[in-house]
Amino acid sequence: MPLIFLLLGAGAYLGWNIGANDTANCIGTTVGSGLLPFKRAVILVAIFAILGSVLQGHHVMETIGKGIVKGDLSFAAILVVLLCSGFFVTLATFLSIPVSTSQSIVGGMVGIGLALEAKVDFSKLITIVESWIICPFLAMVLSFALYYLLGLVLRRIKVGIVLVQSFLSWLLILSGCYVAYSMGANHAGNAVGPIANLGIIHPRILLCIGGGAIAVGAITYGKKVAYTVGKGITPLDIPGAFAAQVSSALGIHLFSILGIPVSTSATIVGAVAGVGLVKGVGTIRKKTILTILIGWALTPCFAALSSFLLYKVIFILSTKQ
Repeated sequence: MPLIFLLLGAGAYLGWNIGANDTANCIGTTVGSGLLPFKRAVILVAIFAILGSVLQGHHVMETIGKGIVKGDLSFAAILVVLLCSGFFVTLATFLSIPVSTSQSIVGGMVGIGLALEAKVDFSKLITIVESWIICPFLAMVLSFALYYLLGLVLRRIKVGIVLVQSFLSWLLILSGCYVAYSMGANHAGNAVGPIANLGIIHPRILLCIGGGAIAVGAITYGKKVAYTVGKGITPLDIPGAFAAQVSSALGIHLFSILGIPVSTSATIVGAVAGVGLVKGVGTIRKKTILTILIGWALTPCFAALSSFLLYKVIFILSTKQ
């Protein structure tokens, strides 16, 4: 029984990391555009992330739990995956870098599968990696098109511009809630999927724990990365923030339904970059983009390597006793 609580604590730790790092993907554009202060925005994130976790988090949870590594995992293996995956997200959050918790947990699962010499479903892994590339570009194209069309419409409106701006403001808030819902649906499974592999705790209970942990992470430590996404890539007005959020939410939600864990960080950054392309390439801060890309590349690799090595060390030590 103590081991179960230890695993749940590790899953909650990873969920906290998801909330702390990925809150930026839900409200970074809203906060960056000056529409809502962080405290109000993060409450909405917490509520809708829990809803997404409970209502649609089971798709990705099944993929993480049994879809990558075939076979049952030990308590020690699951604990190693959760701790190693969470550590690199914690480090990135401290450095204000939006990274992918999906990439981290998938990398950790692959590492532990190799350490156990278990069967790793590389066809599923390739599908997931392809989605990490497709989803941000999809969001970029959607965001570019939507922001461009919004610009054309707003330039043609001669009267009632204040009313239109107010309407867009409400749409921006609602789109942020939609992103938070999509994040919960896609990422709660990342936090508790490895635990679901054991089959000893009801999936709905696990999703409630994962969603609650995401909400706590968002409230307690989500501000730093939110400003990186909201202000560090390109200046955002309200129409641009709305276009970025809706585009990223649609992409994330689509892959959540398909049961594929995607990077909400990559998706929102792609969407924000799409807005920047409409304004002109010169408005995009390339240094910030490069830093983010490096973080994305290193996160799954380090998570896989660390989980592989840590499990091997634990195994060697246990056999000597």
